[in-house]
Amino acid sequence: MAAVPRARLLNLMKVQCEIFSTTYNPDGIRMGNKILRQRLKGPSLAKYYPPRGPTVNTLERAFKHLHLETINEEEEDRLEHLAGVKSRGKGAPKKKKGPPKPGKK
Repeated sequence: MAAVPRARLLNLMKVQCEIFSTTYNPDGIRMGNKILRQRLKGPSLAKYYPPRGPTVNTLERAFKHLHLETINEEEEDRLEHLAGVKSRGKGAPKKKKGPPKPGKK
């Protein structure tokens, strides 16, 4: 019995892929089709967790057109804490400005 030539088998595989709407991949390269065919998980994960309640920032953005003054106590406490830390010299260092110096790694 004679072996079937490779070119003929590849042609058969190409026609088979067209008929069954699959990807023609004669070299067997990993292309991620298995993952891409799966259902998306995002919508079901988003549905699982309850929606977040409104925060001061979201309310401020929603009613920005009314020019209302809002007080965000958490943000004020954070800024006050940072000011105290910086006054003691314990704050974060300043970010570097300008291009890097040549010759130093």
